[in-house]
Amino acid sequence: MFLLNSGQTGPRFVQPHIRLPAALIFDVDGTLAETEELHRQAFNATFAAEGLSWHWDAAAYRKLLEVAGGKERIAHFLQSRPEGHERAAHRIAELHAGKTERYTALVADGPKLRPGVARLIGDARAAGVRLAIATTTSLPNVEALLSAALGEGALGWFAVIGAGDVVPAKKPAPDIYLHVLERLGLPAEHCVAFEDSTNGLRAACAAGLPTVVTPGIYTEGDDFSGALAVVSDLGEPAAPYRHLAGAGADGQLVTLDALGRWISVAVRS
Repeated sequence: MFLLNSGQTGPRFVQPHIRLPAALIFDVDGTLAETEELHRQAFNATFAAEGLSWHWDAAAYRKLLEVAGGKERIAHFLQSRPEGHERAAHRIAELHAGKTERYTALVADGPKLRPGVARLIGDARAAGVRLAIATTTSLPNVEALLSAALGEGALGWFAVIGAGDVVPAKKPAPDIYLHVLERLGLPAEHCVAFEDSTNGLRAACAAGLPTVVTPGIYTEGDDFSGALAVVSDLGEPAAPYRHLAGAGADGQLVTLDALGRWISVAVRS
């Protein structure tokens, strides 16, 4: 065994044949933090401010989340309302911009990261494991969340941030992950993706990425076939994760060591 300083209290020993991931690639909404409800509130506030009678309740929004991207979500919604499509279709970008402004104001209050996220990010930084973002949400939303939850300098912790319209095809297409991997200059099998949704999982898997899924409030019960592991969250020392499927049945925390072991087993099987 050899010693590795991970930034945790005390030394940590790692089996020599276990290779740590070269990079951790995170989705944002529902994965880093439970922000989807803030997005829903921002959409509804924007509709009301613009004099539109639309209101997305939680059940409707869960269904709309099957469509990746805020502008795409509005367009999909309008297709089901032919009476309002002609009048509002040309305003999608405007409505989405208003929604983004309201969301960034809401998120500025500092939503809590999901359990284990800050711990794992801190360990990765200490161990020299690169960090990246792959999301369909817009860049201002990412910047607002990272700054509010991790501090003003957090944006610089991430080697690559793939967000919004940087690629034309959104999840479940793998394009955003392929973009991030190209920018990182790393093979997919040496990295791990973190997702909360079926669309995100499909995108990551199509890019060849081992993927850990932590279902969110809008994605519990979805089909996560093909995930490396499905756990309730990344876990904290005083609050271990609940194992749901895949690797990690005998674990308590998603750590760099655990990820290395899970990937090694997946490659051999």
